[in-house]
Amino acid sequence: MDITHGLNEKQTAAVQAAGGPALILAGPGSGKTRVLTHRIAYLISNLGIRPFNIVSVTFTNKAAREMEARVAELVGSNTRGMMLGTFHSICARILRRESGELPFDSNFVIYDTDDQKRIVKNIIREMNLDEKTYRAQNVQSKISSAKNELLLPEAFAAISHREEIVKKIYTQYQKTLLDCNALDFDDLLLWTVYLLENNAEVRERYARRFEHVLVDEFQDTNMAQYRLVQLLSSFHRNIYVVGDPDQSIYSWRGADYRNVLRFNNDYPKAVTIILEQNYRSTQNILNTAMAIIEPNPNRESKNLFSNLGAGQKITITESFNGTEEGRYVVQEIAKIIASGNYNPGDFAIMYRTNAQSRVIEESFIQNNLPYRLVGAQRFYGRREIKDLLSYLRVIHNPLDEISLQRIINTPKRKIGAKTVDKVRMVSASAGISSVELLLRLLDNTQTDLQSYFSKGALSALQGFGKMLQAWLDMREESTPLELIDKILEDIQYAAYVEVNTEEGFERWENINEIRRKASNYSEESLTALLEEIALVSDQDTIVSGDDV
Repeated sequence: MDITHGLNEKQTAAVQAAGGPALILAGPGSGKTRVLTHRIAYLISNLGIRPFNIVSVTFTNKAAREMEARVAELVGSNTRGMMLGTFHSICARILRRESGELPFDSNFVIYDTDDQKRIVKNIIREMNLDEKTYRAQNVQSKISSAKNELLLPEAFAAISHREEIVKKIYTQYQKTLLDCNALDFDDLLLWTVYLLENNAEVRERYARRFEHVLVDEFQDTNMAQYRLVQLLSSFHRNIYVVGDPDQSIYSWRGADYRNVLRFNNDYPKAVTIILEQNYRSTQNILNTAMAIIEPNPNRESKNLFSNLGAGQKITITESFNGTEEGRYVVQEIAKIIASGNYNPGDFAIMYRTNAQSRVIEESFIQNNLPYRLVGAQRFYGRREIKDLLSYLRVIHNPLDEISLQRIINTPKRKIGAKTVDKVRMVSASAGISSVELLLRLLDNTQTDLQSYFSKGALSALQGFGKMLQAWLDMREESTPLELIDKILEDIQYAAYVEVNTEEGFERWENINEIRRKASNYSEESLTALLEEIALVSDQDTIVSGDDV
């Protein structure tokens, strides 16, 4: 197969670019994913590069899966060994392999945003700080920003009293993570860069392996991601990035469109190819977009064009309030659907803040139109899902104190807050984890440990400890689904969610969704299941072909 078949002149040039640094500035709708996919296929089929020697990074797991399938279709051979995934998933793989060089074990768990905020909130309370002055979400955001700039606590520059306090919280936060053998999302990048910068042997091994490093959506990378790409490509220097500063949308996550400018400065001899033909929009839309974007400073000018004709003119409507705006948008969609030429799944509505979704949702309901809300409460953030995943995380990593705090009295088993605090205090005093303490309490020779608890509290802790011991015993020999079913049965979770009620039925259906997902891991480890769930994004939850 001719890898460049069907590509335009600029796309072909991008696919066949010589080795060394290359910057592909891809305007919106210009086929950048197609170019990246064909580039990988070109490396394998035409240049004889082994898939094992290629790493390609994108921003969602869904995009990575689609790209891998398209490459396999193009080259007609197995792409096994190629490292293709999101920044976070690739870093997680490297960290598990190289954990012997780092201050945590390979079975680390990955804490989500809720877990991170809970830790910060606990630290703020333990430090007797005013929770209104030091809001957990704001402090966690400061910590995240520091990590995105590759700053560990000791390197965090505090130039005010408030920042001194944040630094102390950050220091304790990082200690808590390591004590729990856990990482947050930012750690996945931070520790990988730390590893590659400080361990020459490991850095050279990966840099020699990856003859070609390719990056999608380069304009949305942050400093940690940019540095990671530099390190992985440091030996062969075949770094191929695709992006467009005009489309950068993740600045609140630390993304820095100036990485495109840094790339030009760091690689002055890089080949630059601009993709300007748009395959998605009409010329009127492109002209409007260019008129809005053109005044922005420090940008490479692009002349976007389309062969789809001028198209309809853009309609601008001013509404009196949000309710009127929502009604107008949905009624317009209803009219177009009624024409018979389009389906609900052909439409997307974008708004600036989550609060604006309510009036739009109400309008959809009033017009009896189906819709899907993207970026609302994540499926994996729902209470019943967090409960089950916390059980699995403790079994996978018994050092996970945060998950243990969630499940030790869920469902209620007469283990109150004071008893939980005492468990933490006694385990810390004994120099063991809370899980280890619970297991030792089962041994009647451990009277010194048992003496800390009242008869009722000890009985409740032993009851939980017996279940925990049973789950740990079956961990290695059981599939994730078998483990899940054993947990659900032992803790009588169906009764806890009141499955016979409407709300309880919905919650149990969510549990069954996890069970269905776990059934795909019959031959894979619990580690793989928990990692995929931890790294899933909103885009990954959208089902292709859904007409909502």
